[in-house]
Amino acid sequence: MSVLRTMIVRLDLAGRGHFVCRCMRRNDIRNIAIIAHVDHGKTTLVDALLKQSRIFRDNQHVAERVMDSNDLERERGITILSKNTAVMYKGTKINIVDTPGHADFGGEVERVMNMVEGVLLLVDAVDGPMPQTRFVLRKALQAGHRAIVVVNKIDRPNARPNHVMNETFDLFVDLGASDEQAEFATIFASAISGVSGRSPLKIHDSLEPLFDAIIAQIPGPEVELNGPPQFLVTSTIYDDYKGKILIGRLRRGSLRKAQPIIRIAHDGTMTPGKVTQVFTFNGLDRNEVEVVDAGDIVALAGVSDAGIGDTIADAEFPEQLPPIAVEEPTVRMTFAVNNSPLGGREGTHVTSRKLRERLYQETEHDVALRVTDTDAADAFAVSGRGELHLTILIETMRREGFEFQVSRPEVIYKEEDGQKVEPIEQVEIEVSEQYQGTVIELMGQRKGIMRDMRYRDDGSVHIVFHVPTRGLLGFRQTFLTATRGEGLMNSLFMGYEPLHGEINTRANGSLIASESGVASGFGLYGAQERGQLFISAGQEVYEGMIVGQHIRDRDLEVNVCKRKHLTNMRSSGADDALRLETPRNLSLDDAIEYISDDELVEITPKSYRLRKKILAQDERKRDQKRREMSMQGA
Repeated sequence: MSVLRTMIVRLDLAGRGHFVCRCMRRNDIRNIAIIAHVDHGKTTLVDALLKQSRIFRDNQHVAERVMDSNDLERERGITILSKNTAVMYKGTKINIVDTPGHADFGGEVERVMNMVEGVLLLVDAVDGPMPQTRFVLRKALQAGHRAIVVVNKIDRPNARPNHVMNETFDLFVDLGASDEQAEFATIFASAISGVSGRSPLKIHDSLEPLFDAIIAQIPGPEVELNGPPQFLVTSTIYDDYKGKILIGRLRRGSLRKAQPIIRIAHDGTMTPGKVTQVFTFNGLDRNEVEVVDAGDIVALAGVSDAGIGDTIADAEFPEQLPPIAVEEPTVRMTFAVNNSPLGGREGTHVTSRKLRERLYQETEHDVALRVTDTDAADAFAVSGRGELHLTILIETMRREGFEFQVSRPEVIYKEEDGQKVEPIEQVEIEVSEQYQGTVIELMGQRKGIMRDMRYRDDGSVHIVFHVPTRGLLGFRQTFLTATRGEGLMNSLFMGYEPLHGEINTRANGSLIASESGVASGFGLYGAQERGQLFISAGQEVYEGMIVGQHIRDRDLEVNVCKRKHLTNMRSSGADDALRLETPRNLSLDDAIEYISDDELVEITPKSYRLRKKILAQDERKRDQKRREMSMQGA
């Protein structure tokens, strides 16, 4: 093990005695995280680094985006969970942590910053720094890390690498980077082609310039090898044979198999335990070893009750590390047992006990998620970073066989100096010039304030708004429709501001089934004249179920089960050739965006259904009247 410098420190741990700790910097290890805005090429770059470090056999089939192992990650083309791997380059082990690029999964980025000494900041050679680029870079700079800027996708048409490099430097300055952090190295690369270089005019046919920059620019971990072990749990995974496995960086000392330890929880509670196995990472594999030393990113088995943010410490000298701190959630939804007339038919897990158990289990893995019980025994408040954050959780649970219902997302308000404040987001929109007027009008309706507008050479417009988070709930589909699917929108949480007034986010009411039964073609034919349908003939419906979107701004009850009956003038099958329009097939994201405050989405492993919270028509009218009277009294 190579040592750059050594200093001797004498420690006294709570009167338990003295020991000498030698602090040194390990030159045989580099720990880095790859951070960037969504779709700027992080996972593709990790693929290229793995392949060029000869991790795979020549005849081995390797899937594209090999780090995105989750089914949802592959389907959506985004990284949801941070994952780590390791490669060897010229005798140096490089631990690489791949992080999500979407703002809703920023908690994954925040928690890995304590595992690394530096970051690779990827920036698209065309788009330049984007909202999430600012967020992840701010977290890296606050942690004191040095960065290597990788201008990726230099082979794209309209690439402007030098301009993007200047924009990135301005971003460093805006975020208050130190002089040392602002002196960052820049690598120009095409991750998908596996090429890189120090200059956009001189590109090598490999990623060696990037590997060399990592070794030269990112310092090795500073460790205390002979001190009592100290390990902060940064993430957890589950193995069918080994149980819960803890992943993190060993800060001090060494850990070996069968070593007794103390687990220190967030509140300082100490629980004795034993490490049964220790692992290091090599490529995509975990290799079991006898002992692991400080500075390396390692995995431990045997401490099944540990959670993210807990400290694994020496049994004789237990000392707690600062727990992981992440920003507070901004959006909340209610998860409840499905109590609709069709409830319990399609799901495997349908009880409140199973639902509660699964939600609290998720908080052990997702540090940005909060779950609390409500006054109702069968309903739970789940808070996260945004709509996508909670939608991914819903889809994951649905695939596991859970059946439940969820409410419309709502923002989480706070009190500051006796004033009610709400979360505000910075929204950056790219759209063709012909749609800029429509976009500005839509954002104005949602209390958005324009902060910047720039015209680009390709005929598009880049517009920056500051908008209340509640104005963005349910906005995605409206935005795509208004821009004919050509618009691009990215948002980033900024902070809190005083309430911006009332915002009307939905202009249309719902078509509601007035009877229970099976939808008929004749009934749907009459209903489709009143709006756009969500269901097709032959589908079972119940009173209070939402079957479509009304063309007007109020709800309308329709009888979609109505049939044409036999008369003495014609048979019941007459006019069978009624032309029905194709119903709108709502995805989970669309369904959650569509519903209003008095509506729910019914989630089952086989389908999504929309419904009113109060199913009976007369009860809904009485409830509406009570609310109107209470508002008049106020």
